[in-house]
Amino acid sequence: MPITAQALKKLRHDKKRSVETATKRAYVRSVVKEMRKTPSIKQLSSVFKTLDKAVKMHVIHANKAARLKSRLSKLTVSK
Repeated sequence: MPITAQALKKLRHDKKRSVETATKRAYVRSVVKEMRKTPSIKQLSSVFKTLDKAVKMHVIHANKAARLKSRLSKLTVSK
């Protein structure tokens, strides 16, 4: 258990931040899952935008976002 006031404040801040990050990560996962179910070019740009924002907010790593973008764009390419 934290002893100093600063440590207590940091604990409160970290709990709040972890809840926000978990919410954002869950949203990213749901968007990607929805894109995998019904891939369309219209959805692709909004998914890319969501992934870029998640990277900017340090929710996911940049390389993971790039990998997801690559795999999702492959789904929309007609064969």
